[in-house]
Amino acid sequence: MKEWIWGRNPVYEALLAERRQFYELRIARGTQEEGRLAEILHLAKIKSIPISYVTRESLASFGSHHQGIALQVNSYPYVDLQQILKNAKESTDPLLVLLLDTLKDPQNLGTLIRTAEAVGVHGIVLPYRRTATVTPAVVSASSGASEHMLITQANLAQTLAQLKEGGAWVIGLEEGERSQTPDQVELTGPLAVVVGSEAEGMRHLVRSSCDFLLALPMRGKIDSLNAAVAGSVALYLIWQARGFQGLRS
Repeated sequence: MKEWIWGRNPVYEALLAERRQFYELRIARGTQEEGRLAEILHLAKIKSIPISYVTRESLASFGSHHQGIALQVNSYPYVDLQQILKNAKESTDPLLVLLLDTLKDPQNLGTLIRTAEAVGVHGIVLPYRRTATVTPAVVSASSGASEHMLITQANLAQTLAQLKEGGAWVIGLEEGERSQTPDQVELTGPLAVVVGSEAEGMRHLVRSSCDFLLALPMRGKIDSLNAAVAGSVALYLIWQARGFQGLRS
């Protein structure tokens, strides 16, 4: 199945990651071929991707953020859990897997993928149903980070059981009487972090699989954070607890 990725960063990261097949690159006529666009064209020529110059209006179907460029590719290459565990084993960091329990908003999914890639998460697990998946809109929202991130679809409860058998502690993000603050939870060991859906949070079976529930301290008047913001903050707190391992110099 073919689809279109648009925007300079998403297209560039897809070409760089080389995890998809590439069919056609479309560029708006009159676009200055410099900076990131020049890098994209260089990669496209190396990979022998057909390049078409089209009107800017013809790219409007991709939305207002196409930036004069679109790349036709095959559908997103999901992996299996074993590839994520292999990725973790080959790294020097303790296991860190992000599980998203029926997150619905593509923007939230894209934001969490982008954060996960930035802090070194080894992989992301999505459920089979009732969830946002990695569509072109999510690729755009992640600014192309999805092209580098290993993502699988699986039964979350079964996956959590498998991760726990392998030595991971499961932390669910949720406000409640059982919840602990970040300074009360050990964040340096192998972890599976669960973020629930925007409206309903974690489903009962997934929540019951958690070893800890983590609540982010707040001092303002609002009583909760957006799911993507809360998940991103938690991932950065984990990375900080691990001494910012792998930080780029």
